[in-house]
Amino acid sequence: MCCFFNNKTLLLLITVLLCSVLQAQRTDIASDTLDDKSVFKSLLVEKNMVTGKVSNVPLHPMAVSFVQEYKRKQGKELERMKTWGKPYFDMYDIVLQQYGVPKEMKYLSVIESHLQSGLVSWAGAVGPWQLMDYEGKRFGLHVHGYGDERMDYYKSTHVAAKLLKELYEQFGDWLLVVAAYNGGAGRVKNAIAKSGSRDFWKLQFLLPEETRTHVKKFIATHYVFEGDGGLTTMTAEETKQYLAAQKTEVGLDEATIANTAIKEISGRYLSVVVANYLVMDISEFNKLNPAFDKKLAEGNKYLLRLPKERMFIFEGRKNDILLLSVKTLLEGNTTNR
Repeated sequence: MCCFFNNKTLLLLITVLLCSVLQAQRTDIASDTLDDKSVFKSLLVEKNMVTGKVSNVPLHPMAVSFVQEYKRKQGKELERMKTWGKPYFDMYDIVLQQYGVPKEMKYLSVIESHLQSGLVSWAGAVGPWQLMDYEGKRFGLHVHGYGDERMDYYKSTHVAAKLLKELYEQFGDWLLVVAAYNGGAGRVKNAIAKSGSRDFWKLQFLLPEETRTHVKKFIATHYVFEGDGGLTTMTAEETKQYLAAQKTEVGLDEATIANTAIKEISGRYLSVVVANYLVMDISEFNKLNPAFDKKLAEGNKYLLRLPKERMFIFEGRKNDILLLSVKTLLEGNTTNR
């Protein structure tokens, strides 16, 4: 069936779609005018530091002041990076997810190099992911002289993804992964042994100052770009509690949980559109995703849960599904078909 829009309706469609797609990465620049106390208070009560809405992901109290100050100093520059760095971020998303690494780990490249391919550190780390020569060699990169492949965005991202995957298999905690990427896995192991804890916030002062600051910069950068925290800004224990709360809310049995996958999303997706597109019964979709429409309509992120084979389809067609959702909203037809 063909559908025609007049210019006014088409403009509205495009505007709503763009706002929806960019919602997760928008930063309210006007919030920079808030005084320190108001921003600090909003973080303490676990509100989104950008939108002021209640956050689904907790920000650890020991990170609050750092994130607030980092946003004040670096926020505008990072806002500009959202535009000029988009081609790099898009490539990072694709490569990282090939290795099962959360795409939000791309923000590690931001704090490592500010996305600069030619950066060389005092320690000899090179490129956008600041790879040492021995790590580059280990994964087959040419690392000396002309054509150092650590400066190649695509090739170095594959190596960084492999390193991040290795470190996560070793520590099972993304904050410890960031610490180990910066300061070395050995230092993190020693800190765990001395503290008797695998909680970054408990062992952080056994790490070099540069390393513990690196972790906090990663968290802060995630908050600036995403407007919220995520699974990569929490400790393993916090993540466990967060996911347990999701399971309790959904009320699923273990078999269903094992056969489904989850993904953080934002934007004006509609449950009926997603279900129809993925050929799912709407009641099955709603059981997996309670209050889906309500939470997304309020501008919150949502932890989408789908059968694994349908999550694969969603990942590949999510932009089409979003476009169809926005179109359905404009037409006022949100009933299941």
